[in-house]
Amino acid sequence: MIKFIKVALSIFVFIVVCLAVFYFATNESKPELKIETANEADELAHKMLRSINIEAWDSTHFVQWSFKSMHDYVWDKEGNNVQVKWNENEVRLNLDDRSQFIAFSNSEKINDSEQALELSIKAWEYFCNDSFWLNAPAKVFDSGTKRSIVIDEGKKALMVTYESGGATPGDSYLWFLDGNFMPYKYKMWVTIIPIGGTESTWANWQELPSGAMISTQHEMAVLKILIKNLKSGQSLEDLGLDKDLFRF
Repeated sequence: MIKFIKVALSIFVFIVVCLAVFYFATNESKPELKIETANEADELAHKMLRSINIEAWDSTHFVQWSFKSMHDYVWDKEGNNVQVKWNENEVRLNLDDRSQFIAFSNSEKINDSEQALELSIKAWEYFCNDSFWLNAPAKVFDSGTKRSIVIDEGKKALMVTYESGGATPGDSYLWFLDGNFMPYKYKMWVTIIPIGGTESTWANWQELPSGAMISTQHEMAVLKILIKNLKSGQSLEDLGLDKDLFRF
């Protein structure tokens, strides 16, 4: 027994040391901002938006997708409603007035108000995270954002900080753009990831029927995030769904 404890303790210490080495080797401080006018940063942000066809995205009324094959969404962008499904749970939620929602478990409506509220909060948190991975470039001018320019890897990159809003205000993202101003990766300084400067790719771009461009593959050092089952339309019927889905 004592021998087993010593072995287990040795393994634990080894893992802790490895994690500490990885942290100090990869953790990157947030870069200092290049002194530029706000107009230059905004101009770069607008070029990125044009590259993903932001006008087409804004005119797309409904989007359906799966996040990491774990969470399934139908987003009514025009009415700002969302259906979120995970495990045996389903929530239909109005994003402008979060007191308007319906929660289900195993297809049965939940009448317990406390349980239903708890699921609605979880659905909103999932949506905040997963819709960001769906189309973060479209959110660079969201309320509460601040944009600036940073010189990183010898080129101008766009830093976007979310000073308010969402589930984790204060997060910052440094966007790297190609010659056509299409984003191909960003570095993150975010609450949920303890290592600053973690990189993620923005790749495998897919064009929606409207012409909007969506990146469906994001790869980090130890994680891959895939956007699957991506569909869009101008009505719920276009997606083969009940037109009364969001009738609360």
